[in-house]
Formats: sequence, structure tokens, C-alpha cells
Amino acid sequence: MRAAVLSFSLCLFAATSALAQTAFSWRDSTADEQRLDAIAFEGFDKGIAEGMGDVQSVVVVLQGRTVYQYYRDGNPDTLRDMQSVTKSALAVLMGIAMQRAQITSLDQRVLDLMPQWQSLNADPRAQAITLRHLLSMTSGFAVQDATGIAPPLPPAQAWARPLRGQPGQLFAYDNSMPVMVGAILEKVTGRSYVDYASEHLVKPLGMKEPSYARGLVSMRTIDMARLGQLVLQDGRWGNEVLLPPSFVADMVKPHSAGGPPAGLPYGLFWWVPSGTTYFASGYAGQLVMVHPPLDLVIAVTSTVSVGSQERGQATRLARGRLFKAAQKRLEMK
Repeated sequence: MRAAVLSFSLCLFAATSALAQTAFSWRDSTADEQRLDAIAFEGFDKGIAEGMGDVQSVVVVLQGRTVYQYYRDGNPDTLRDMQSVTKSALAVLMGIAMQRAQITSLDQRVLDLMPQWQSLNADPRAQAITLRHLLSMTSGFAVQDATGIAPPLPPAQAWARPLRGQPGQLFAYDNSMPVMVGAILEKVTGRSYVDYASEHLVKPLGMKEPSYARGLVSMRTIDMARLGQLVLQDGRWGNEVLLPPSFVADMVKPHSAGGPPAGLPYGLFWWVPSGTTYFASGYAGQLVMVHPPLDLVIAVTSTVSVGSQERGQATRLARGRLFKAAQKRLEMK
């Protein structure tokens, strides 16, 4: 994944309201709610259209319902390139596999699941690498990719790389990690990850079928927000438990202090800048930000370009004006 460099101000998220009652289903808004939503987000369409040219779409979900949407192309059904938000979606699929008892523990050794990789790496430290190490980017492989844009290797080649440290000790952002995790998921489930995602994530959440290319996923912005809402709800959707709540808690807590490209604490394929916020991030301004104290999910997509990456408009919009508008909306009750 190529993550946008994000510098979240922790103080911004410190002053929040009490935890809202979580709704475990996606609900429609009443006419009165829509009227108040429009007041809280007045002027946003024009501000984004004229002042944030990189931003292509926005969805804000507050207490289980959509309170604001923006689409530069006017089409909410467009599948949008998520870039490295794909990693976070893959972590969710691993949680689904745990809920379905296809994976018993994140502390399982990779080589117990993929014995065909045994002969590919002679370094004895490779014997100790676990699923947790892959998902937390602390496997110990030698990686030189401070920008987070290196192309991924095929899974066998990724496993054969030299190690620079003991597993669990050093964070190194590595675009080959999800390739290996995807191969493991397919091995333990006996399904392609595309088919597995369709049956156990896309359909239960009422998503439109994503598209897949070059190891990345394109999804509707509303479905990116649904992904964040599922995590916000501790893996519950409606009356179903899709992920173990304990896995979700593990996924969105820091497993290391992190490092480049975002320079923030890292969980399991999710960035965790504070105890009250976590997010999935992709290169050039693809973002799913979750803030449980407000029961808030913000999904943003942007033009995939070097300029968009450098300007960081999506991050500023999400942590600034959108966040404040959500606070205002809650105060209007």
C-alpha cells in the first residue's frame, strides 16, 4: 500500500462528546434528520468543488446513517481506486476467517500454514514469523521503501527475501505483506480472496461488487464507509457477528510506533494515531477515518497523482472541516 503521509493532531480529537449508542445496522435518515444534516454541512459542496480539486468523493456516516455525500462526477456508483485502503480491507477478511474458524490464531506460524515456503528462506528467524508479524509490518524482512510506493513481489519471492531483524522488533512498511497475507487467506479458505470477499463481506454489507486490478481494489465511496462502520461496530452488522470483537480490538490498537510513510503508530494493516481514532489510508488521499467517540466514519477518495499526495487535501478535509461539521451536527439534536 502506498499510504498518504498523515500528521494528525491528537489534540483535535481529544475534545469529543461521549460515546454514542452504536447502531449495528445501516439506516436511512428521516426528513427532519436530512434537514439538519443540510444545515450542518451547508457550503461543503461548493467548498470542495472550488477549493479542493484533488478530492473526488466524500461520505460521512454519523451514528449509523449517511449525513453527507459529495461526488465530483455526480455518480455515487463509481468504483474508486482505494490504493492501500485495500490492505485494511484484507485485514478485515482475515478477521472474518477467524470468526469462521478457518484461522485459529494470529500467532500461528506462517510456515505452519504455508509449508511450501519452508525451503525458500534459510534464515532461522523466518521460522518464527507469524500472521501477526505480517499484519503489523514487523516481520523483520529487509525493506527499503520510505515512501511506501515500492511494487509488491509475488508471495514466494517476498518470503525468500533476507531478514534484517528478529520478527516483532522492527516496523517496516512493506507492500509485499498483503500479497503474502492474501496467499495465506486463499490457502486456509480454499477460495480466491475475491470470491471469499464477495460471499462474506460484500454481500452481507450490501456493497456493490468491487473491481480488482494489480492487487488493488476499487470500491464505491459509500462502501468504503461501510467497511469503516463494520470496524466501528466491532465486527457486527445487523444481527450477524462477521468478525470477532477481540480481533477488531487487536486490529486497531498500536502494535508498534510505526514509521514511514505516515510516521504514526500502526496496528494490523490500520494506522492508529491515537486512542480515539484509527484509519485506513491509501496513496494520494484515499482515506477511511473512524472516530468511535462520535460514532463517526469519514471516507474520502482523491485523484491518484503525485501532486495529490503532496497536497494532502483529503486529510485536511477529514480532520478539519468534516470533523467539525459532524460535531456541530450532534450538537443540533
